[in-house]
Amino acid sequence: MPSKLRILFRTRWFHSFLYHFIRLYSLTLRIRVENEKGWMDHLRSGGRVVLCTWHQQFFAAIGHFQSYRDFKPALMISKSSDGEIIADVAERSGWHAVRGSSSRGGKEALRKMIDHLSLTGLAGHILDGPRGPVGIVKAGVIELAHAADAVITPFYTSADRAWYFNSWDNFILPKPFAKVLISFGNMIKLLPLEDASAFERQRLELEKTMILELRPKPAGKPSGI
Repeated sequence: MPSKLRILFRTRWFHSFLYHFIRLYSLTLRIRVENEKGWMDHLRSGGRVVLCTWHQQFFAAIGHFQSYRDFKPALMISKSSDGEIIADVAERSGWHAVRGSSSRGGKEALRKMIDHLSLTGLAGHILDGPRGPVGIVKAGVIELAHAADAVITPFYTSADRAWYFNSWDNFILPKPFAKVLISFGNMIKLLPLEDASAFERQRLELEKTMILELRPKPAGKPSGI
């Protein structure tokens, strides 16, 4: 990427433009939400909730998730240059961005996520981000839920019309005016860890539950971007 473009992408002006563009884009989507009430009631009654999804599917939920801003939720975002842009957009959307990932600054970021979740009650987590492997639940969400005594609530998005990127996870971008479904799974309360193998069993069980909702690129259709 030319150096002038890299400089442009780091400017507050570009971040502001991108935030407003995403907001306008999201307003074109015809969103339907399923099974939100259960975890919202749990949160409002004093419980703690970690919302989690695959990296492939998070874009379609951005517009709706701005409605959670009053809860002051947190989201872990990588320290990469791309992560800097995403973190700024998240902050403008009312989400507290904690910088770090499994490959860089993860332990410190996880500690901050635990502290923030314990205080506010709500956090989001991208299970296989920022760079995969696709469909593999990383350990952080299990650690976060145990440490903050939170339930895990998976969510999934789908669209009747979408572009699928030529990326490691076939990232999904719903087309303008697409019908989008945001579907929340049942709350998952992790049992106390009785031995060292229990942690891995819980991670695999969450992965097994959520892998079914990964969206394959539709056969016979051209790729997106």
